[in-house]
Amino acid sequence: MFKFCSLYSGSTGNSLFIESSNTKILVDAGESCKKIVQSLSNIDISIDSIDGIIVTHEHIDHVKGLGTISKKFNIPVYANIETWDAMPLQKDKIDITNIRTFNVKETFEIGDLKINPFSIPHDAANPCGFNIYYNNNKISIATDLGHMNSEILNNLENSSFILLESNYDSNILKCSPYPYHLKQRISGPNGHLSNDMAGKTISHLINTGLKQVMLGHLSKENNFPELAYKTVVERLIENNYDESSIRLSVAQRFTQTPLIDII
Repeated sequence: MFKFCSLYSGSTGNSLFIESSNTKILVDAGESCKKIVQSLSNIDISIDSIDGIIVTHEHIDHVKGLGTISKKFNIPVYANIETWDAMPLQKDKIDITNIRTFNVKETFEIGDLKINPFSIPHDAANPCGFNIYYNNNKISIATDLGHMNSEILNNLENSSFILLESNYDSNILKCSPYPYHLKQRISGPNGHLSNDMAGKTISHLINTGLKQVMLGHLSKENNFPELAYKTVVERLIENNYDESSIRLSVAQRFTQTPLIDII
C-alpha cells in the first residue's frame, strides 16, 4: 500500500499526506493545526497516527501549523539546519526530542519510507523537494520551483507519481494587479513554476515511467485549475501524447483530494 492525498495546496497553505503499509507522514503543515486535523479526519486518518512531518522550506504557507501540531501531538519534525534556523517561531514550540535534521541529497528513513531530499530554486534558506520511496515505487514532491533544470529533472525521473507545481499563467501574471517587483519574483529564477513549464516537464517525464501527476500550488490570482489542466494537456499534445498517456489531476486549495493509490 502506497497512498497520497493533498490536504491543502496553494499560496494560502500547503500540506500533503503520504501513507505506506506501516508509516504515515505529512509533507509541510502550512495550515492551522485545527484545519489539518479536520482534513485528515475527513479521509479517516487520525493525527495521532502521523509518524513525522517533513518540511520543504520555511515560508508561512508551508509551516503555519507546524509547531502547534508537533507540540500538541508529539510528532517529530524533519528539516535541514538552514530551514530550522529560518523558522525560530516554529522551532521554539517544538520539543527538542522532536527536532530532527536531515542533509539535502542524503537519504533518511521514517518507518518503512525512504526519503531523499533534493535542492530546488526558490527564495528560501535551503528549500528542497522530496523523493519518497516505498518498495519499488517513488512519489516526488516538487513545488516552489523558480525554474526547471537538468538536476531537478534527473531527480524526478522514474517517479510513479508527482505533485508538481503549476503556479501561474504567464499572460494572466502580466496583467495582474500585483506590483512589478512581485511579478518579477514570481516569474524569476527563484520564484514559481508556470503552467507551460509544468506541461513541458511532464512531457519529458512520461518517457521515464511517470503514470500519475497532480498539479499543485496554484496561484489564486494568477491561475485557474481549468487553465492549468488545459495548458498541460496542450503541451502533452505538442509532444505527441494525449490525455490518456497519464492520469492528470489538480490539487484543491481548501479541501483534501481523494486518497490516490500509487500501488
